[in-house]
Amino acid sequence: MKCTLTALAFLAATTSLAQAEGVLNLYNWGNYTGPDLLAKFEAETGIKVTVTDYDSNDTALAKIEAGGHGFDLVVPSTNYVPIFVEKGLAVELDLTKLPNHTNIAPEWMDVAWDQGRTHSIPWQWGSIGLSVNTAVYTGDINTSSIFLDVPDELKGKINVVPEMTDVVNLAVMYVGGEPCTEDTEVLKKARDVLLAAKPHWISMDYGATEKLSNNDWAASVNWNGSSMRARLANDTVAHGYPKEGYPIFMDSVMLLADARNVDQAYTFMNFIMEPENAAMISAFARYNNGIAGSDAFMPEDMKAAPEVVTPDEHKAAGTFLPTCSPTAQQYMAAIWTELMK
Repeated sequence: MKCTLTALAFLAATTSLAQAEGVLNLYNWGNYTGPDLLAKFEAETGIKVTVTDYDSNDTALAKIEAGGHGFDLVVPSTNYVPIFVEKGLAVELDLTKLPNHTNIAPEWMDVAWDQGRTHSIPWQWGSIGLSVNTAVYTGDINTSSIFLDVPDELKGKINVVPEMTDVVNLAVMYVGGEPCTEDTEVLKKARDVLLAAKPHWISMDYGATEKLSNNDWAASVNWNGSSMRARLANDTVAHGYPKEGYPIFMDSVMLLADARNVDQAYTFMNFIMEPENAAMISAFARYNNGIAGSDAFMPEDMKAAPEVVTPDEHKAAGTFLPTCSPTAQQYMAAIWTELMK
């Protein structure tokens, strides 16, 4: 009987291990992970991916810091990658397990936020600006005044996405400051314009693609890929690049320090650095990726799309957000708290 119980215990343990080998838990931005990509990955590897969505970098960071989340991979933006490293929440990658690491395009390898790509790999990159229904508003859409000094036609019809660093820094640049500033006078001006504008917003929501497509909103602070998806469903939607300055981002995949399915995580990261698979990521969410050779597999309608290929006249206004100092982060958090009241 004792031998039988031991055998049963061994069988249960090996069965549990086998089940664990077939799962992966990805924590990613909402509406950002294509089901076709996941279906292909599962078909090729047998690994089932569960995706949990978040709506901001701060939401993701807080969840991971709290522990007990059960996630293996997370996809923070440029300026949050160093924070995950500094806090010990994500680990250095074992590049011997990532033969496709060499597929990362040279311009996305030695990046300021992760030199040599030792802690992260590219997911997608783009910018944040304004999505505007030009059937409702026919004025200049390449300005942050769209949401900070709301035109009459858009009052009560404009949304602002709930991403603190993007929104506060758009306001900072609008009043003439630099991203991540510690200048309290500039920050006060940014706070004041945000608070004065908020009564004219309809919401602070993440789901811009659908609500712009359906004409529920006439405008939104929004990411460029979401703008393109909205335009494909509603051809009067256009993407504006604020002339006062706008953030550029790259979202990157990181392996969490407390990941349970490490081998599966490496398998997934290597998989998405195949050019054809990277193009599948872009084809779904409509952003560029950082993998060399993926252009050959990209959808034709992305190759000249004004939301994806930034028009030359708007390129100079874009900037990658640095990782803000603790002091700047505190100031932004105080503004955000007041704005969310």
